[in-house]
Amino acid sequence: MGSKKISVNMQRRDSFEQFQKFLNATNSDFQILEYQVPVETQMEYFNYSNHLRSSLPDAKKPDFEQLSFNLFNPESSLESKKQILSSLAITRQAKAYRIIEKYIQSDDKELTDWAHMALMENRIALESELSDERQIYISSGLGGKGYKLRFYILLLSSSVTPFLDYQRKVIEREFTFALNKDDGEIEELTIKDNYVEIILLMPIQSDIRRLVEDVIAECNQYGDFISNAVMVTNVKKLTENEIAQIIKRHEDI
Repeated sequence: MGSKKISVNMQRRDSFEQFQKFLNATNSDFQILEYQVPVETQMEYFNYSNHLRSSLPDAKKPDFEQLSFNLFNPESSLESKKQILSSLAITRQAKAYRIIEKYIQSDDKELTDWAHMALMENRIALESELSDERQIYISSGLGGKGYKLRFYILLLSSSVTPFLDYQRKVIEREFTFALNKDDGEIEELTIKDNYVEIILLMPIQSDIRRLVEDVIAECNQYGDFISNAVMVTNVKKLTENEIAQIIKRHEDI
């Protein structure tokens, strides 16, 4: 059986819900790319891999010794190493997996993101070869862990005013309670002067937006101190400059 790659983007709620319905309807096994790889790099890798797959002759047997030598050769160009990693990924050979894994553990960090994509593709190819089920490969910018996706949440205080001490305690308490109840995990919860950043892991079938909306409603029973202008994404963590721009737009409303 073959494998299927899926890139998940929470920025589009309707698309994410369709994706969840697809998973419910399929009997295929799935794996999540755990390493955090920028979405742009993922798309570049997918396009590169598909082109390489269509251009390489099926009957050609890989020379693993030569590929490994060239991959670890400091004189090899980045473009050459990209091709080697992608070529190894599509071989469906355990030996290729070990070479890619060794490269990831090496001191050469210029193509770490690319190598993690190659490792995941090779793993899916190997498992598809050994299993009667089609393997589904799920990737997002923030990655995941096990059967959980990682999400970034940005909350703003109402009228962008500073949070009071009791409000900070309410936010921590309510999110911890809700996540524990829904089998989620909080990796980071940072409360700044007038905004909150949360990085969490949630089971892939969870309704993350409903959970966040319910927690905000619960917190706001203690004084309407959290704005309903909430951002939930699995693409990337926002920079301080991006957060400042969002706060500025919110102030101008």
